[in-house]
Amino acid sequence: MLSLLLLATALLVWPQLKPLRRLRPAGKREIVVPRYIWLVVVVAGTYLVAGIGGLVAGALLAAVISRILKQGKRNRALRAATEALSNGLGGVVDELRAGAHPAAAAEGAAQDTPAPAGEVLKAVAATARLGGDVERTLRDLRQPLLRTAVDQLAKAWHVSAKHGVALADVLDATRRDLDQRAAFARQVHARMAGPRASAAVLAGLPVFGMLLGELSGARPTRILLGTAAGQLLLVLGAMFLAAGLWWTKRITEVEP
Repeated sequence: MLSLLLLATALLVWPQLKPLRRLRPAGKREIVVPRYIWLVVVVAGTYLVAGIGGLVAGALLAAVISRILKQGKRNRALRAATEALSNGLGGVVDELRAGAHPAAAAEGAAQDTPAPAGEVLKAVAATARLGGDVERTLRDLRQPLLRTAVDQLAKAWHVSAKHGVALADVLDATRRDLDQRAAFARQVHARMAGPRASAAVLAGLPVFGMLLGELSGARPTRILLGTAAGQLLLVLGAMFLAAGLWWTKRITEVEP
């Protein structure tokens, strides 16, 4: 049944590759295999080699590792966006203290600030130029990476508008707070490099132990892949390993 499924998938995809390759530009005529084909191949290969237990264990570990990588990428993007917004606010503060209008100050700083922080400053500039409610604009702004920072910026604008505090002063205080949070996140990330490396080594020890067992003639893979108890142990081991990796990620990362 599995062989028929793989054959049907190959027959379905194969005729599409040649026309796609011919219609591509001369320098980009490489064959691109759809992702779901690779997924079918990996799932089928894992099932044939490791059985249903290996398939479940592999899917569990792949899901957790993918989640960890995505979270790490998001945290890096969050740190970069926070630093960019802090630098942009520094430009706004300098322009305000030089006598510029808030709209002109925000617009000038937005030109040198990368997205998504630049989009925040552009929204501030557009609203201030039209005499609108900047605080409400910031609270309604959809910026997942900068949600906390934008909310803090909206509160600073509210303090300036309601209590008459100089806008440059409250924005400068917000900028300093963002700088401190970003610096703390960088410091924690750097100091946790050792524990993360240790966790990665510990995560690889079971695989290393299995290799030693195979070299010594114990043949642990025959038990794990060829018996029902071994399949169950394989799934349980993957669950513990995934839980350890996820917990290590949670305690060694901090958002700015």
